[in-house]
Amino acid sequence: FLQRNKNKIKKMERLCAIRDIYRAICSYEESFHDQYGICLNEGMLLCSLKEGQLSSGEIAEKLSLSCSNTSKLIRAVEEKGFITRTLGKVDKRQMYFALTKEGRATLETVLKDEIDLPEPLLSFVQNQINNNQ
Repeated sequence: FLQRNKNKIKKMERLCAIRDIYRAICSYEESFHDQYGICLNEGMLLCSLKEGQLSSGEIAEKLSLSCSNTSKLIRAVEEKGFITRTLGKVDKRQMYFALTKEGRATLETVLKDEIDLPEPLLSFVQNQINNNQ
């Protein structure tokens, strides 16, 4: 009985920690949107295109989004003038997306600026960066 209660407490602690991280992400996204006029997914799309053009499938994979959500995201960023689409050279059915001058300028602004990350998101991000180095 005592062991089962300890497991429940640990599960609740994890759930509360996840809730705190989720709240921190929401707070960060609000600040990010206020500062740059784009949401996090739009920013991540710009970031994924910094090395060159990608297909919508490649974007979906990089951002871990469904094809439907990727299509909506691409349309939103395209409407803001941050990306362009071109037909594939080999397969004319394939579309590729690349940054426009405006998209590159926005990305450069985002990359050079620093937005304060709320805790516990700051600790989590710093841990991820340290583990990937």
